[in-house]
Amino acid sequence: MRQEPAGGPGQREPGGPGQDQRPGDEARAAAAPDMREVAAKMAANSSLKVSADGSVDVLASVGGVRGLIEALAPGLVFLGVFIGTQSLNPALIAAIAVGVVLLAARLVRRQQVMSAISGLVGILICALFARVGGEARDYYVPGFYINAVYAAALVLSILVRWPFGGLLFGFLHGEGTAWRERPARVRVYTAATWIIVGVFLVRLAVQLPLYFANDVTLLGTARLVMGVPLYVGALVLAWVITRPVKGEEARPDAAGGA
Repeated sequence: MRQEPAGGPGQREPGGPGQDQRPGDEARAAAAPDMREVAAKMAANSSLKVSADGSVDVLASVGGVRGLIEALAPGLVFLGVFIGTQSLNPALIAAIAVGVVLLAARLVRRQQVMSAISGLVGILICALFARVGGEARDYYVPGFYINAVYAAALVLSILVRWPFGGLLFGFLHGEGTAWRERPARVRVYTAATWIIVGVFLVRLAVQLPLYFANDVTLLGTARLVMGVPLYVGALVLAWVITRPVKGEEARPDAAGGA
């Protein structure tokens, strides 16, 4: 006669599948590996560069001097030529020419070209908006959409309890995705995400009135100042406030993703 396991018929053995499972646990467990992979890729591709002592290398985070030039030069040239000529076409041609030169420089040096290609595509999109709208201020319209979409996506990440700050910094801090099991760390990463959301919202709050006032000079200046420098500054601040307290041990991720 076959003996039933200890504890009576139908009872799961200790550690058996399904024991102490709450509704929704299996779905969350199935989704976790995907989110760990997303978080790991975000950390690996992050523009934030951290030195061995845990401090942020600001210049390296913007791609060094070359990265700073590539980020600022097209917009600066567009604005300068437009102010000097008060004509849209020369300003657009000059901005596109700068983008082409920056791409060519990377090709000649056989360096990674994706950032230069994406930059040139961005310039062409802005130029298209300006040509269709017929005014220099329309060169900045795509930026409004980008800021609005990014802000909405980050707020959504907060609402679903996967704040962007945790996905970006969790692996860099050695926590993997284990921070989600610690309410205090979730709150810290949520605050960090709100800081980055604030960058996009402040840009819109400052630049949209300048757009409607048709003040191209101030709008272009605000776009330059509130571009890479402001964004990197927000990332540095978010990094600082999310660093684990000294002596606090980060719990390793269950899948070894830390």
